[in-house]
Amino acid sequence: MSENIDMKLISNYKIIDLFAGVGGIRLGFQQIFKSKAFFVFSSEIDKFAQTTYRANFGEIPHGDITLIEPKEIPSFDILLGGFPCQPFSNAGLKKGFDDTRGTLFFDIANIVEHHKPKVVFLENVKGFRNHDKGNTFKVVKKTLEDLGYKVFSEVLNAKHFGLPQNRERIYIIGFLDNDINFEFPKPLNKVIKLGDILEDKVDDKYTISDKLWAGHQRRKLEHKKKGNGFGYSIFNKESPYTSTISARYYKDGSEILIEQKDKNPRKLSPKEAGSLQGFPKDFKIVVSDTQAYKQFGNSVAVPVIEALAKNIFESLN
Repeated sequence: MSENIDMKLISNYKIIDLFAGVGGIRLGFQQIFKSKAFFVFSSEIDKFAQTTYRANFGEIPHGDITLIEPKEIPSFDILLGGFPCQPFSNAGLKKGFDDTRGTLFFDIANIVEHHKPKVVFLENVKGFRNHDKGNTFKVVKKTLEDLGYKVFSEVLNAKHFGLPQNRERIYIIGFLDNDINFEFPKPLNKVIKLGDILEDKVDDKYTISDKLWAGHQRRKLEHKKKGNGFGYSIFNKESPYTSTISARYYKDGSEILIEQKDKNPRKLSPKEAGSLQGFPKDFKIVVSDTQAYKQFGNSVAVPVIEALAKNIFESLN
Protein backbone atom coordinates (compact mmCIF):
# COMPACT_ATOMS: atom_id res chain seq x y z
CA MET A 1 0.00 0.00 0.00
CA SER A 2 1.22 3.50 -0.78
CA GLU A 3 3.19 4.92 2.12
CA ASN A 4 1.65 8.37 1.76
CA ILE A 5 -1.84 7.21 2.72
CA ASP A 6 -2.72 8.18 6.28
CA MET A 7 -5.14 5.49 7.47
CA LYS A 8 -6.53 7.79 10.19
CA LEU A 9 -7.86 10.17 7.56
CA ILE A 10 -9.58 7.48 5.49
CA SER A 11 -13.34 7.17 5.79
CA ASN A 12 -15.02 3.82 6.32
CA TYR A 13 -16.63 2.09 3.36
CA LYS A 14 -19.97 0.34 3.41
CA ILE A 15 -19.94 -2.56 0.95
CA ILE A 16 -22.58 -4.89 -0.49
CA ASP A 17 -21.83 -8.36 -1.89
CA LEU A 18 -24.21 -9.46 -4.67
CA PHE A 19 -24.20 -12.90 -6.36
CA ALA A 20 -21.88 -13.54 -3.44
CA GLY A 21 -21.26 -17.27 -3.88
CA VAL A 22 -19.03 -18.27 -0.97
CA GLY A 23 -17.60 -14.76 -0.58
CA GLY A 24 -14.44 -14.86 -2.70
CA ILE A 25 -14.73 -11.22 -3.82
CA ARG A 26 -15.55 -10.16 -0.26
CA LEU A 27 -12.42 -11.95 1.02
CA GLY A 28 -10.20 -10.04 -1.39
CA PHE A 29 -11.64 -6.66 -0.37
CA GLN A 30 -11.50 -7.49 3.34
CA GLN A 31 -7.79 -8.29 3.04
CA ILE A 32 -7.10 -4.78 1.70
CA PHE A 33 -9.75 -2.51 3.25
CA LYS A 34 -9.45 -4.31 6.61
CA SER A 35 -11.10 -2.30 9.42
CA LYS A 36 -12.29 0.31 6.91
CA ALA A 37 -14.72 -2.18 5.28
CA PHE A 38 -18.21 -2.73 6.64
CA PHE A 39 -20.31 -5.28 4.78
CA VAL A 40 -23.90 -4.13 5.20
CA PHE A 41 -25.70 -6.51 2.82
CA SER A 42 -25.13 -9.72 0.87
CA SER A 43 -27.23 -11.76 -1.54
CA GLU A 44 -26.85 -15.32 -2.85
CA ILE A 45 -29.63 -17.58 -4.15
CA ASP A 46 -27.93 -20.99 -3.73
CA LYS A 47 -28.71 -22.52 -0.33
CA PHE A 48 -25.47 -24.53 -0.16
CA ALA A 49 -23.37 -21.46 -0.94
CA GLN A 50 -25.36 -19.60 1.74
CA THR A 51 -24.34 -22.30 4.23
CA THR A 52 -20.63 -21.90 3.40
CA TYR A 53 -20.92 -18.10 3.48
CA ARG A 54 -22.53 -18.22 6.92
CA ALA A 55 -19.82 -20.55 8.27
CA ASN A 56 -17.08 -18.15 7.17
CA PHE A 57 -18.63 -14.70 7.59
CA GLY A 58 -21.22 -15.23 10.30
CA GLU A 59 -24.21 -14.11 8.25
CA ILE A 60 -26.72 -15.71 5.91
CA PRO A 61 -26.96 -13.83 2.60
CA HIS A 62 -30.38 -12.68 1.45
CA GLY A 63 -31.84 -14.80 -1.33
CA ASP A 64 -32.99 -13.99 -4.87
CA ILE A 65 -31.86 -10.45 -5.73
CA THR A 66 -34.71 -10.07 -8.24
CA LEU A 67 -37.17 -10.16 -5.34
CA ILE A 68 -35.41 -7.43 -3.35
CA GLU A 69 -36.28 -3.77 -3.91
CA PRO A 70 -33.28 -1.38 -4.11
CA LYS A 71 -34.77 0.72 -1.30
CA GLU A 72 -34.67 -2.35 1.00
CA ILE A 73 -30.86 -2.42 0.73
CA PRO A 74 -28.98 -0.21 3.23
CA SER A 75 -27.01 2.71 1.78
CA PHE A 76 -23.49 1.71 0.68
CA ASP A 77 -20.32 2.95 -1.05
CA ILE A 78 -19.08 -0.07 -2.99
CA LEU A 79 -21.04 -2.72 -4.90
CA LEU A 80 -19.39 -6.09 -5.55
CA GLY A 81 -20.96 -8.51 -8.02
CA GLY A 82 -19.77 -11.59 -9.85
CA PHE A 83 -22.97 -11.67 -11.85
CA PRO A 84 -24.03 -14.41 -14.33
CA CYS A 85 -23.75 -13.64 -18.03
CA GLN A 86 -27.10 -13.78 -19.83
CA PRO A 87 -28.13 -12.81 -23.36
CA PHE A 88 -29.68 -9.35 -23.54
CA SER A 89 -32.79 -9.47 -25.70
CA ASN A 90 -32.30 -6.10 -27.37
CA ALA A 91 -28.57 -5.60 -26.87
CA GLY A 92 -28.30 -2.98 -29.55
CA LEU A 93 -27.69 0.16 -27.47
CA LYS A 94 -31.00 1.53 -28.70
CA LYS A 95 -32.68 1.73 -25.32
CA GLY A 96 -29.68 2.00 -22.99
CA PHE A 97 -30.87 1.09 -19.51
CA ASP A 98 -33.93 -0.77 -20.84
CA ASP A 99 -31.74 -2.99 -23.01
CA THR A 100 -30.81 -4.82 -19.80
CA ARG A 101 -34.40 -5.61 -18.80
CA GLY A 102 -35.04 -9.28 -18.07
CA THR A 103 -31.40 -9.92 -17.10
CA LEU A 104 -29.72 -10.01 -13.71
CA PHE A 105 -27.62 -7.02 -14.68
CA PHE A 106 -30.87 -5.02 -14.78
CA ASP A 107 -31.20 -5.64 -11.01
CA ILE A 108 -27.64 -4.38 -10.47
CA ALA A 109 -28.38 -1.30 -12.59
CA ASN A 110 -31.54 -0.59 -10.58
CA ILE A 111 -29.61 -0.79 -7.31
CA VAL A 112 -26.83 1.43 -8.69
CA GLU A 113 -29.34 4.00 -9.94
CA HIS A 114 -31.05 4.13 -6.54
CA HIS A 115 -27.93 4.26 -4.32
CA LYS A 116 -25.24 5.81 -6.57
CA PRO A 117 -22.29 4.09 -4.82
CA LYS A 118 -18.73 5.39 -5.24
CA VAL A 119 -17.58 2.15 -6.90
CA VAL A 120 -19.21 -0.64 -8.91
CA PHE A 121 -17.04 -3.77 -9.16
CA LEU A 122 -18.17 -6.54 -11.53
CA GLU A 123 -16.54 -9.83 -12.50
CA ASN A 124 -17.39 -12.22 -15.32
CA VAL A 125 -15.95 -14.85 -17.64
CA LYS A 126 -13.43 -13.72 -20.25
CA GLY A 127 -15.90 -14.41 -23.07
CA PHE A 128 -18.28 -11.80 -21.67
CA ARG A 129 -16.41 -9.12 -23.63
CA ASN A 130 -17.30 -10.78 -26.97
CA HIS A 131 -20.67 -12.21 -25.92
CA ASP A 132 -23.38 -11.56 -28.54
CA LYS A 133 -20.77 -9.97 -30.85
CA GLY A 134 -19.71 -7.59 -28.09
CA ASN A 135 -23.19 -6.11 -27.61
CA THR A 136 -23.67 -7.46 -24.07
CA PHE A 137 -20.50 -5.76 -22.84
CA LYS A 138 -21.36 -2.54 -24.69
CA VAL A 139 -24.78 -2.41 -23.04
CA VAL A 140 -23.31 -2.94 -19.56
CA LYS A 141 -20.65 -0.27 -20.14
CA LYS A 142 -23.08 2.26 -21.61
CA THR A 143 -25.64 1.63 -18.85
CA LEU A 144 -23.04 2.38 -16.17
CA GLU A 145 -21.84 5.45 -18.09
CA ASP A 146 -25.42 6.72 -18.41
CA LEU A 147 -25.70 6.37 -14.63
CA GLY A 148 -22.69 8.67 -14.26
CA TYR A 149 -19.78 6.23 -13.96
CA LYS A 150 -16.35 6.27 -15.52
CA VAL A 151 -15.82 2.66 -16.56
CA PHE A 152 -12.59 0.65 -16.76
CA SER A 153 -12.32 -2.97 -17.87
CA GLU A 154 -9.56 -5.53 -18.28
CA VAL A 155 -9.04 -9.28 -18.55
CA LEU A 156 -6.64 -10.58 -15.88
CA ASN A 157 -5.20 -14.09 -15.46
CA ALA A 158 -4.84 -15.79 -12.06
CA LYS A 159 -1.49 -17.32 -13.09
CA HIS A 160 -0.01 -13.79 -13.15
CA PHE A 161 -1.00 -13.17 -9.52
CA GLY A 162 0.66 -15.98 -7.62
CA LEU A 163 -1.76 -18.84 -8.33
CA PRO A 164 -0.89 -21.99 -10.32
CA GLN A 165 -4.06 -21.78 -12.43
CA ASN A 166 -4.68 -20.50 -15.94
CA ARG A 167 -7.89 -18.56 -15.26
CA GLU A 168 -8.85 -15.48 -17.26
CA ARG A 169 -11.69 -13.26 -16.10
CA ILE A 170 -12.93 -9.81 -17.09
CA TYR A 171 -13.20 -7.14 -14.39
CA ILE A 172 -15.44 -4.12 -14.97
CA ILE A 173 -14.96 -1.25 -12.51
CA GLY A 174 -16.98 1.96 -12.46
CA PHE A 175 -16.13 5.08 -10.44
CA LEU A 176 -18.69 7.78 -9.70
CA ASP A 177 -15.79 10.24 -9.43
CA ASN A 178 -14.97 10.80 -13.10
CA ASP A 179 -11.61 12.38 -12.22
CA ILE A 180 -10.20 9.02 -11.16
CA ASN A 181 -7.82 7.42 -13.64
CA PHE A 182 -7.79 3.84 -12.46
CA GLU A 183 -4.89 1.57 -13.34
CA PHE A 184 -5.19 -2.20 -13.35
CA PRO A 185 -2.58 -4.11 -11.36
CA LYS A 186 0.48 -5.38 -13.20
CA PRO A 187 1.37 -9.10 -13.18
CA LEU A 188 3.51 -10.20 -10.24
CA ASN A 189 6.95 -11.61 -10.99
CA LYS A 190 6.33 -14.61 -8.79
CA VAL A 191 7.51 -18.12 -9.70
CA ILE A 192 4.89 -20.66 -8.69
CA LYS A 193 4.14 -24.31 -9.29
CA LEU A 194 1.24 -26.60 -8.57
CA GLY A 195 3.15 -28.34 -5.79
CA ASP A 196 2.89 -25.12 -3.76
CA ILE A 197 -0.81 -25.73 -3.13
CA LEU A 198 -1.03 -29.55 -3.12
CA GLU A 199 -1.51 -31.38 0.16
CA ASP A 200 1.13 -33.89 1.27
CA LYS A 201 -1.41 -36.59 1.96
CA VAL A 202 -4.77 -36.97 0.25
CA ASP A 203 -7.48 -39.56 0.86
CA ASP A 204 -7.52 -42.43 -1.64
CA LYS A 205 -11.15 -41.64 -2.42
CA TYR A 206 -9.89 -38.86 -4.72
CA THR A 207 -8.00 -41.37 -6.90
CA ILE A 208 -10.18 -42.02 -9.94
CA SER A 209 -11.45 -45.54 -10.63
CA ASP A 210 -10.09 -47.85 -13.33
CA LYS A 211 -13.36 -47.49 -15.22
CA LEU A 212 -13.30 -43.66 -15.16
CA TRP A 213 -9.59 -43.53 -16.06
CA ALA A 214 -10.15 -45.92 -19.00
CA GLY A 215 -13.05 -43.72 -20.15
CA HIS A 216 -10.94 -40.57 -19.96
CA GLN A 217 -8.19 -42.17 -22.03
CA ARG A 218 -10.63 -43.56 -24.59
CA ARG A 219 -12.34 -40.19 -25.08
CA LYS A 220 -8.99 -38.43 -25.46
CA LEU A 221 -7.95 -40.87 -28.20
CA GLU A 222 -11.28 -40.37 -29.99
CA HIS A 223 -10.83 -36.58 -29.89
CA LYS A 224 -7.25 -36.92 -31.11
CA LYS A 225 -8.40 -38.93 -34.14
CA LYS A 226 -10.84 -36.12 -34.95
CA GLY A 227 -7.95 -33.66 -34.79
CA ASN A 228 -8.94 -31.71 -31.68
CA GLY A 229 -7.31 -31.44 -28.27
CA PHE A 230 -10.29 -32.16 -26.06
CA GLY A 231 -10.04 -34.61 -23.20
CA TYR A 232 -8.53 -34.89 -19.76
CA SER A 233 -5.55 -32.79 -18.64
CA ILE A 234 -2.95 -34.20 -16.26
CA PHE A 235 -0.54 -32.23 -14.07
CA ASN A 236 2.13 -32.85 -11.43
CA LYS A 237 3.86 -30.94 -8.62
CA GLU A 238 6.25 -29.26 -11.04
CA SER A 239 3.52 -27.93 -13.36
CA PRO A 240 3.58 -24.10 -13.40
CA TYR A 241 -0.22 -24.01 -13.58
CA THR A 242 -3.36 -26.05 -14.24
CA SER A 243 -6.25 -25.43 -16.59
CA THR A 244 -9.26 -23.48 -15.28
CA ILE A 245 -11.25 -25.18 -12.55
CA SER A 246 -14.97 -25.02 -13.31
CA ALA A 247 -18.23 -25.68 -11.48
CA ARG A 248 -18.49 -29.03 -13.27
CA TYR A 249 -15.25 -30.32 -11.74
CA TYR A 250 -17.25 -32.59 -9.41
CA LYS A 251 -18.44 -34.68 -12.36
CA ASP A 252 -15.22 -36.43 -13.37
CA GLY A 253 -12.32 -34.07 -12.61
CA SER A 254 -11.10 -34.38 -16.18
CA GLU A 255 -9.88 -30.77 -16.54
CA ILE A 256 -7.38 -31.13 -13.68
CA LEU A 257 -6.04 -34.58 -12.84
CA ILE A 258 -3.00 -35.00 -10.59
CA GLU A 259 -0.35 -37.53 -11.52
CA GLN A 260 0.35 -40.25 -8.95
CA LYS A 261 3.17 -42.79 -8.88
CA ASP A 262 2.13 -46.40 -9.61
CA LYS A 263 -1.59 -45.67 -9.55
CA ASN A 264 -4.36 -43.86 -11.39
CA PRO A 265 -4.34 -40.06 -11.28
CA ARG A 266 -6.51 -38.29 -8.72
CA LYS A 267 -8.78 -35.31 -8.49
CA LEU A 268 -7.90 -32.30 -6.38
CA SER A 269 -9.34 -32.52 -2.89
CA PRO A 270 -11.90 -29.80 -2.09
CA LYS A 271 -9.26 -28.11 0.13
CA GLU A 272 -6.82 -28.06 -2.81
CA ALA A 273 -9.56 -26.70 -5.08
CA GLY A 274 -9.96 -23.82 -2.62
CA SER A 275 -6.20 -23.27 -2.49
CA LEU A 276 -6.07 -23.23 -6.30
CA GLN A 277 -8.42 -20.23 -6.10
CA GLY A 278 -6.35 -18.59 -3.37
CA PHE A 279 -8.73 -19.21 -0.47
CA PRO A 280 -6.93 -19.27 2.91
CA LYS A 281 -6.17 -22.59 4.59
CA ASP A 282 -8.60 -21.82 7.42
CA PHE A 283 -11.55 -21.26 5.06
CA LYS A 284 -14.29 -23.57 6.34
CA ILE A 285 -15.74 -26.20 4.01
CA VAL A 286 -19.05 -27.30 5.56
CA VAL A 287 -20.78 -28.90 2.55
CA SER A 288 -20.36 -32.13 0.57
CA ASP A 289 -17.40 -32.58 -1.78
CA THR A 290 -19.74 -32.16 -4.75
CA GLN A 291 -21.02 -28.80 -3.50
CA ALA A 292 -17.52 -27.66 -2.48
CA TYR A 293 -16.20 -28.33 -6.02
CA LYS A 294 -19.14 -26.38 -7.49
CA GLN A 295 -18.59 -23.49 -5.09
CA PHE A 296 -14.86 -23.12 -5.69
CA GLY A 297 -15.28 -23.64 -9.45
CA ASN A 298 -17.87 -20.85 -9.51
CA SER A 299 -15.80 -18.54 -7.33
CA VAL A 300 -12.95 -16.12 -8.03
CA ALA A 301 -9.17 -16.07 -7.77
CA VAL A 302 -8.85 -14.25 -4.43
CA PRO A 303 -5.31 -12.82 -5.00
CA VAL A 304 -6.51 -11.15 -8.22
CA ILE A 305 -9.37 -9.54 -6.29
CA GLU A 306 -6.88 -8.40 -3.63
CA ALA A 307 -4.65 -6.75 -6.24
CA LEU A 308 -7.68 -4.97 -7.74
CA ALA A 309 -9.01 -3.95 -4.31
CA LYS A 310 -5.60 -2.47 -3.44
CA ASN A 311 -5.63 -0.25 -6.53
CA ILE A 312 -9.27 0.73 -5.94
CA PHE A 313 -8.46 1.63 -2.32
CA GLU A 314 -5.58 3.82 -3.42
CA SER A 315 -7.66 5.45 -6.18
CA LEU A 316 -10.35 6.36 -3.66
CA ASN A 317 -7.80 7.81 -1.25
